Amino acid sequence: MASYNAVPRHWFVPDTTWPGQADGVRQGEAVSRQADPAAWWSAVYSDVPLTTQWDDGTHTGDSRGTMPTSSNSMPTMVFSMLDALDVAEDNRVLEIGTGTGWNAALLAHRVGPGNVVTVEVDEGSATDAQGRLARAGYSPTLVVADGAEGYAKAAPYDRVIATCSVGRVPYAWVEQSRPGGVIVAPWGPEYGGEAVARLTVGDDGTATGRFIGSSAFMRLRQQRTPRPDSLTYLSAPWPAGGARFRSSLSPDDVGGWLEMFSIGVQVPGAFPLTERYPDGTYTLWLHDTAVTSWATADWEPDRTDYEVVQSGPRNLWDEVEAAWRWWDDQGRPGFDRFGLTVTADSHAVWLDSPDNPVPRRS
Repeated sequence: MASYNAVPRHWFVPDTTWPGQADGVRQGEAVSRQADPAAWWSAVYSDVPLTTQWDDGTHTGDSRGTMPTSSNSMPTMVFSMLDALDVAEDNRVLEIGTGTGWNAALLAHRVGPGNVVTVEVDEGSATDAQGRLARAGYSPTLVVADGAEGYAKAAPYDRVIATCSVGRVPYAWVEQSRPGGVIVAPWGPEYGGEAVARLTVGDDGTATGRFIGSSAFMRLRQQRTPRPDSLTYLSAPWPAGGARFRSSLSPDDVGGWLEMFSIGVQVPGAFPLTERYPDGTYTLWLHDTAVTSWATADWEPDRTDYEVVQSGPRNLWDEVEAAWRWWDDQGRPGFDRFGLTVTADSHAVWLDSPDNPVPRRS
């Protein structure tokens, strides 16, 4: 706790920021330190994430942009991930995603600036963070580069921490870690849902460990994938050649963060979108990233079965339903029962132990 008190959050928050929610991914209206200092200070010392950049820096002004691309993470998430990292005073640490610089400063205070390397892909963010770090009295090695490549020049590292999410842990992070080193990184499948993985690097170049809790971070820029809208999938009037049937599984049952994670680790290359209507009903769309298959499930109140339409070589609703029922059959395990093993050639998500891999549905 001494490090957290010694490195105040407000040193690393820009004058305009967009507060988020502790339990969601939406941002509120901008707060300005100049225009409304009370609101700004309240936001800074609330346990919420603060968006600091939109659209890779192309968006300007006080309105919300299209896509948040950098933030100052919520304090409890920052502290819990640093706790999981479990650094010692002489550890060499690689941070992926400098952002505002706060996490790098916390690490530098703990292990010394000379033991911290922080990598930021965005040159503007890196410049701003460098200034904040200097004013706070810290001078870690700050590198403007692709975080997926790590920073081999200063390897090996005792600890690696990512402040952005990944769908595949870059193997460079494993290669640049000492045997026995620890990697802490938010990980999530394409489908959605996300949790923090804590991996230990073995002598054989394998990294394995459990997920330690829910998270919701912005994706590593190099791993973002396009998400076509629903019309891209349709080539004829509704139902566009799709097969219609009814399912007893509610779209509501598959929409939670844990449920999405559990489905996503089984159903690769697919993602959901939700189309909401004024009367409160909605349609859950399922798309594959190859743009070959789609499905819809219509939610209405007070129903026990739901209309489904699916089309293409993949029966996406069938895959999602089978994945949800497997999770239900396992006793609805939480994030902490799942784990991840990373090698040079593979990623394997498992339940309870590495010899119990999670099934894949396609």
